Amino acid sequence: MKKVFGYPEFDENGEQLLTSYDNEYADMLMDIRVYRMKEGSKREFHREGEETAILLLSGKIRYLWEGREETASRKDVFSEGPYALHVPGGTPVCVRAETQAEILVQCTKNEAKFPSHLYRPEEAPWKYSCVGKFGNTAKRRVNTIFDHEISPKSNMVLGEVLNDPGNWSGYLPHRHAQPETYYFKFDRPEGFGASFVGDRVFKSVDGSFSAIPGGELHPQAAAPGFQMYTCWMIRHLDGRPWLQTDRCEDERYTWLHDAKF
Repeated sequence: MKKVFGYPEFDENGEQLLTSYDNEYADMLMDIRVYRMKEGSKREFHREGEETAILLLSGKIRYLWEGREETASRKDVFSEGPYALHVPGGTPVCVRAETQAEILVQCTKNEAKFPSHLYRPEEAPWKYSCVGKFGNTAKRRVNTIFDHEISPKSNMVLGEVLNDPGNWSGYLPHRHAQPETYYFKFDRPEGFGASFVGDRVFKSVDGSFSAIPGGELHPQAAAPGFQMYTCWMIRHLDGRPWLQTDRCEDERYTWLHDAKF
């Protein structure tokens, strides 16, 4: 049985490996890593034939690419919106840490060329979903940094979810053909939740991730008392990009849409 959940550690260089093209999570079709950066340090990214998105999770950094420089600052994922630089394959990027910082780097194979873009918080506003539904137990904030509609030549989707404490996300239970990776953070170190991948259930904790194969149901829940952050990343299939309309809810639970609580 293939692995669908991981608890990676940061190595001595501050790198946390989630998925790659040849590890146990190769079905995700993405290379996803998180980096902790010390003040004054820098990291360089230059992947031929692979598009790259560099999402700021916390701290203050400077992006340098294509002769441009932009500073981005984010206290944390729970109180401020995202900055993410998205570049096509073959584009060198340097990230300099002006304070201690944490970044998530999402890559996938893509030979297509498209304009680089630095997404800012105002371009990916938090929007509440499921307010008042299911007894208000699935209310959460969601943003979409880019998807097929926003970046049609990209092979990826990048967004974020903030669960209210004790609430569900990815609810109703749903599936889609494309693989998806969730990366979890909690507002307290002892925070935890539950991550469902088909019929398997895992304890989600800070820094853990879920590697969801296409076609599997994948609802999530946060324990009462803890706010849960999820970075959600989808890989389009060749000739079949993920669209908002691809979300297919399990018909066993659709009666809940009309239920009175």
